[in-house]
Amino acid sequence: MEFLGIIPARYASTRFPGKPLADMRGKPMIRRVYERALASVDRLVVATDDARIEAAVSAFGGRAVMTSASHRSGTERCYEALCRTGERFDAVINIQGDEPFVRPEQIELLKGCFDRPGVCIATLVKPFEADAGFETALFDPNTPKVALNRRGEALFFSRSVIPCVRDRKPAEWLAAHTFYKHIGLYAYRAETLGEIVRLPPSPLETAESLEQLRWLENGYRIQTAVTRHETVGIDTPADMARALALLDGMDAE
Repeated sequence: MEFLGIIPARYASTRFPGKPLADMRGKPMIRRVYERALASVDRLVVATDDARIEAAVSAFGGRAVMTSASHRSGTERCYEALCRTGERFDAVINIQGDEPFVRPEQIELLKGCFDRPGVCIATLVKPFEADAGFETALFDPNTPKVALNRRGEALFFSRSVIPCVRDRKPAEWLAAHTFYKHIGLYAYRAETLGEIVRLPPSPLETAESLEQLRWLENGYRIQTAVTRHETVGIDTPADMARALALLDGMDAE
């Protein structure tokens, strides 16, 4: 299969304007994401709506595609970028532009999902671990959870804890059941991406503010693969400060 990697990158952000261009020890964040993903896909592009990001990507030798500023999601931006390449790919991998520590092996896990017959959408999950802090992790509504079937397909995504472990105290839940958090990397067959961007918002999606529920509600199956590694999303300047500390620690090793 031929895989196109797309990194959606918007300049406008209420909490962190211009974050794709934020400096990370001499490199803009978008470059660090690009360099981490480059070797794992057949072609890689940044999909942006801002000329400053396009110029920054071109300056370090990357490829950028200008897309509409009216997109409501990274999924829509990915589809326009796919169309604008003018090339044919079997599948598209949506790589978050604000996660500069994405691992190549995580992208490989996504690609491997398509070795199974019939897979049209794939994403990653990670088991919750007790040492991450029960209250701060499992009960955090900003950390989507996912329940899986026996084939590793997503049954449901929620900002609430799923499932509820009946007749156990919450502090005992992690010992009684394996809970999974959702890691927001996606891959789609190219034709499937063209289908899901035409779907209207769904009731469950609206309730949870989770786009992937739109796909489940419309009958699409989402295959998952399990990663043991966290991703580090950057939404605010405070997140960037923590990311720089992590980067410094990695450089010191």
